[in-house]
Parts: sequence; structure tokens; C-alpha cells
Amino acid sequence: MKQSEIKELSVEELQEKFEINKKKYTDLKLAHAISPLESPLQLRNLRKTVARIATELNNRELQ
Repeated sequence: MKQSEIKELSVEELQEKFEINKKKYTDLKLAHAISPLESPLQLRNLRKTVARIATELNNRELQ
């Protein structure tokens, strides 16, 4: 998910996406610990998406 897409979402949508992506990241991380994923780049992309969403939520709280 790109930063421009994230900025267009409402706070409620951001919180929902944050929870969903964080859960996906945790599940993938556990699956990767048990048996390696075909594409470990999925972990990096999800981690960055979670960070982008968290940053946008934090910025909106500060304003």
C-alpha cells in the first residue's frame, strides 16, 4: 500500500487496515519461523505497510 493511498483513507479505515495488516504480519512471521516462505519479501512489505499506517495515524493524532 502506497503512502498516497494511505493518506486518502479515514481514521477508522486506517485503524482497521492497521489491525488487519498487523495480524497478517504476525501470522506470516510465525509461518516463516516454522517453514521458510517462498517469498520472504512479503514480510518486509507488510512490515513497511504497518509502519506507514502507524505513522499516518500518529500524524493525524498530533494535528
